[in-house]
Amino acid sequence: MLKGKNALVTGSTSGIGRGMALKLAEAGANIMLNGFGAAEEIADLRRHIETTYKVGVDYHGADLSRVADIEDMMKTAAAKFGLVDILINNAGIQHTAPTEAFPVDKWDAVIAINLSSAFHASRLAIPAMKAAGWGRIINTASVHGLVGSVHKVAYVAAKHGIVGMTKVVALELAGSGVTCNAIAPGWVATPLVQKQIDARAAAEGISVDEARKKLLGEKQPSMAFAETDQLGALAVFLSSPAADQITGITLPMDGGWTAQ
Repeated sequence: MLKGKNALVTGSTSGIGRGMALKLAEAGANIMLNGFGAAEEIADLRRHIETTYKVGVDYHGADLSRVADIEDMMKTAAAKFGLVDILINNAGIQHTAPTEAFPVDKWDAVIAINLSSAFHASRLAIPAMKAAGWGRIINTASVHGLVGSVHKVAYVAAKHGIVGMTKVVALELAGSGVTCNAIAPGWVATPLVQKQIDARAAAEGISVDEARKKLLGEKQPSMAFAETDQLGALAVFLSSPAADQITGITLPMDGGWTAQ
C-alpha cells in the first residue's frame, strides 16, 4: 500500500525503529535508515531490506544531537529519493537518576535526541510534504509521554514534549493532506529492555524469567511485551489511506499500562 513512498526512520538500526523500517519496507516504501551500530550489521540490514522487499534503501549516520547532522540527513534523503513522504521520529536515549542528582549533560542529551531532533526533522520535512499534498509524521512517544515514573525526569519531560508537539503540528497541517501522530509504547521486547531484565535478575538474585514477570507486573497488566513488528504494523496503518483523518493523537500500545 506504500509503494513509491519514501520513509525516513530515525533510530532504525535496532529495536522499535528497526521494526518500523522493516514493516514500512514490507508495505513497499523506500527506506532511509539512521542510527548507530557496527558497520557490518548496518550493511547486513540494508541488504536484507533490499533483497527481501525489493525497495530502495540508504543509510545516514546522523548524530541527532547535532542540528547540522539532521539537516544533512534530510538533504541526503531528499537527494536520494526526491521527497521524504513518511517521517518517523523514533530515536531516543535514556538515563535514570533522582531529579536533584540528574547530571546536567544527560538532561541536555536526552532533550536533544528525544525531543529537539524530532522538531528539527519535522520542520525540514514539512514544506515538501505540504507542497506534495500528502505526508505522514509519526513520533515515537512512550507511555511516559502520558504518565510519569520516578528517576526519569528528562525522558518523561521529552516524551510529554513529543505529545504536545504532535498536537501542534497536526493542527497546523490540518487539511493539507499531511498528518502527525504519536505512538506510545509501554514495555517492548527489545535488546535494551532485555539488558534491564538481565541486570535486575543479577541485582536481585532471581531468575531472568522472574525478573521479566516482575518488570511487567509493576506496570503492564497484559503481562506481555509489545513486539517491534506490532509497532511497525501500527506505523504502516497510520501511513495508510485508512488513517487520512487520524491526526493529532497519541496512540498507546502498552498492554493496559495507561488504562490504570
